[in-house]
Amino acid sequence: MSILDASIRELHTKIRRKEIKPSELAEAAIRRIEETDEQIKAYLTVTAEQAIEHAKKLDKLPEGELPLLYGIPGAIKDNMCTEGVKTTCASRILANYIPPYTATAVKKLEEQEYVLVGKTNMDEFAMGSSNENSAFFPTKNPWDPDRVPGGSSGGSAATVAAGQVPFSLGSDTGGSIRQPASYCGVVGMKPTYGLVSRFGLVAFASSLDQIGPFARNVEDTAIVLQAIAGYDKLDSTSANVEIPDYLSALTGDIKGLRIAMPKEYFAEGLDPEVAERVKEAIKLLESQGATVEEVTLPHTKYAIACYYLIAPAEASSNLARYDGVRYGVRAEDAENLIDMYKKTRAQGFGPEVKRRIMLGTYALSSGYYDAYYLRAQKVRTLIKQDFDKVFEKFDVVVSPTAPTVAFKAGEKVNDPMTMYLNDIFTIPVNLAGLPGISVPCGLAQGMPVGLQIIGKAFDESTVLKVAHAYEQQANLNLRPALVGGVRA
Repeated sequence: MSILDASIRELHTKIRRKEIKPSELAEAAIRRIEETDEQIKAYLTVTAEQAIEHAKKLDKLPEGELPLLYGIPGAIKDNMCTEGVKTTCASRILANYIPPYTATAVKKLEEQEYVLVGKTNMDEFAMGSSNENSAFFPTKNPWDPDRVPGGSSGGSAATVAAGQVPFSLGSDTGGSIRQPASYCGVVGMKPTYGLVSRFGLVAFASSLDQIGPFARNVEDTAIVLQAIAGYDKLDSTSANVEIPDYLSALTGDIKGLRIAMPKEYFAEGLDPEVAERVKEAIKLLESQGATVEEVTLPHTKYAIACYYLIAPAEASSNLARYDGVRYGVRAEDAENLIDMYKKTRAQGFGPEVKRRIMLGTYALSSGYYDAYYLRAQKVRTLIKQDFDKVFEKFDVVVSPTAPTVAFKAGEKVNDPMTMYLNDIFTIPVNLAGLPGISVPCGLAQGMPVGLQIIGKAFDESTVLKVAHAYEQQANLNLRPALVGGVRA
């Protein structure tokens, strides 16, 4: 058993008691990455030398209380800026970009003296549901290397599932934390929009993007969320709200809690075995004293269409900055300025990014804005109002995280519409700006299944409370064979 199998809380206790040094932990993480990443390919950049050098400085413990993440190794999705370390967004257009500053969420981890071991692979500019859209190589699912880890934060989910690090950060625009967490059998949380600063996160769709944590259990997830949440004057969309003590919410007591089960999330297209695992999980919550009722979220059926107008429209605007002048690579064979713009973007962006830029540009173009983009924003409001109505009576909404378990690599790569449908249960949460978590709730076809718990805006405490109560009662402890687990 590796020391990295321990929880953040256990590792913190060992460091505080001087039973293990931060440098030993960093060395264990680097060694684990060297042993397993040839199979998984979770990392675009491994910062081995820098990690061990930093950890050795932490070996001499300071006086007083230590932050919970002191000396704990972690990984960051490669779309968050890290000063002096490459940030590529898994795109050729940023292949050698080294930012001169660090994203606020990562800065907050640095203030707790975590140890960065590397930047994780992703779908290019966070566009994808399988991690097959990385410009460099695809990441594999630690449970079955023939299957995808999910996207776009597949690298961040896979490194935690493979036992390489206890936690990582990802970003979630339409499910990009929760869906890979479900596919890889780990916990992944998308906080309320505005709770975690987006400063230093390379923008995909600015009104939807949100940074969040991956970990192997709910308490570790709460520890990381506690560290990164909070107002940031550098982000104009950051919410100036009081941050509660998320750890104090993990009581295990959910007696009297009201849980909504939307019928639209248990309809045609949901794998029967996935449905069975999720319904078993809901029964377990009910057995702990929660009340469960079926509800309706009638505009759910429009969420995918709505998302694929809003997100590409915002992406087409955000990605206009990559023109060969200000960032990253520049085409060398251009004849003039316009030719340089065209060739840089043609050579730098991959097919999925180009597809979404074209979709978004069309939706925003003269004569089509009102018919597509504006109408999608109106539907988005209806989707949010559906949730508002349900939360007048209920504390949380529960559903499957994804309609199936992780699919085979290459299975859907030529069918983007089918691929987009994988996010059908997660996208409404982003459109409404709500918090959601995916917690492992068993296996189907030998692969992990995720239970999604959705909460009211800025009520992460209740979401974490329900997730923790389920986790404690279910006691699943799912691990892939790669790290000593057994596939069912």
